[in-house]
Amino acid sequence: MTAGVFNPGFFNSGLAYAWPEIFLSLAACVILVLDLLLNDTQRRWSGVLAVVSLVVTAVLVLAHPVATRVVALGGLFELDRMAQILKAVTLLTVAAVFVYSTDYLQRRDIFKGEYFVLGLFATVGGMVLISAGSLITLYLGLELMSLCLYAMVAFDRDSGIAAESAIKYFVLGSMASGTLLYGMSIIYGVTGSLELAGIAGVASNAAIAGNIGLLFGVAFLIVGVGFKFGAVPFHMWIPDVYEGSPTSVTVFIGTASKLAAFALAMRLLPEALGAAQTDWSQMLAVLAVLSMAIGNIVAIAQTNLKRMLAYSTISHVGFVLLGILSGTAQGYQASMFYMISYVIVAAGAFGMILLLAREGFEADKITDFKGLNARSPWFAGMMAILMFSLAGLPPFIGFWAKLGVIQAVLGVHFTWLAVVAVLFSVVGAFFYLRIVKLMYFDEPTDTAVIGGSVLMRTMLSANALLAFGLGVIPGSLLQICQRALQ
Repeated sequence: MTAGVFNPGFFNSGLAYAWPEIFLSLAACVILVLDLLLNDTQRRWSGVLAVVSLVVTAVLVLAHPVATRVVALGGLFELDRMAQILKAVTLLTVAAVFVYSTDYLQRRDIFKGEYFVLGLFATVGGMVLISAGSLITLYLGLELMSLCLYAMVAFDRDSGIAAESAIKYFVLGSMASGTLLYGMSIIYGVTGSLELAGIAGVASNAAIAGNIGLLFGVAFLIVGVGFKFGAVPFHMWIPDVYEGSPTSVTVFIGTASKLAAFALAMRLLPEALGAAQTDWSQMLAVLAVLSMAIGNIVAIAQTNLKRMLAYSTISHVGFVLLGILSGTAQGYQASMFYMISYVIVAAGAFGMILLLAREGFEADKITDFKGLNARSPWFAGMMAILMFSLAGLPPFIGFWAKLGVIQAVLGVHFTWLAVVAVLFSVVGAFFYLRIVKLMYFDEPTDTAVIGGSVLMRTMLSANALLAFGLGVIPGSLLQICQRALQ
């Protein structure tokens, strides 16, 4: 294409690869318009259509597997195996989140179509980010997702705590986005390219190695990535937002947005700036150690379960960063496996809070799970599976996830990081096992019948059993992650 001449044919080449994003965007618009025509008794159809749209989009994503990386839309969009897997997991996770959230929203009289529309557009943003082939697409996808999340946090307009959390999230998120954009502008100034492939080509040039501008750009990018991940010291928003948001929103932020943050880190660091791996791996090592330390230690003091799971998220982010900082294919595969397994388990853990919640009762205190075995032995068992998985105990999926990243850092001779990870895994096991102890050895303080629709109960049970099954037979998911990052 001639410089300075816009060629629509060149830009539109490969548009078919973006059909899942186009379909989901159109579906969100249709649901938004349809919701205007529905009364309160019919509004459940908005949720049904949203879930159906997500499942259909997941089918579109997986219908045409790609063998190699495909670049489309003039370099703005790329599709590879990693993108397909992350998109499919994101779509199915959001579908599960919508199912879990339906009863919760209805009981609190906040069952509005806007929740599903915002969730769908946030998912579209995450998908765009996952397939970004340019700094422009990365930023657009990230901002679309973030703006929807800000609105979702404040979704319950009668809750002052939710409004406060939304303001904190918006202000800190805006600062992080500005920092990320500043880092991108520096990278563009140094490399002269907005496309990730072009940046990678210039960064690998020996003449630019050690360039101070590139180093500053990487530092600003790490700040932005650290905030979106929730890594220490950029974690300050996570506990307040998790606790203050409606639980139906907390589960969305704690699952789908983490997959997008992982994609952001993978696109910016290994793909675009792999040549500067020595520089950013040292920065990630600091973030990883601090995240594991603060996340696991502070979680012990929490009495609110959502707040405890927030610090748990911070600690798990530290483990994900261990795999990325290793700079090896084994490490990237281990991080992807860890991220997917964590999202599966976290969706189930927050889903248990939604299951026990009822009108006027959030079930978000740790003590609310006292004696759950006496009330429902089945769901006490499901919650125990999820807690054992988060603690990293064998044979649950969390054990293989932690083992993978520890082996990755040992493979690059970061023995001290492996030792730190093991030590903080032991510390973290305490607050997970405390919940199991409360469920099985304490007397129940709440004797109300556990609610939830048959669909929600079935999906929540399947969620926990999936975490157990993937722990007993982890080979299938491991192979998927290996093929995705070959």
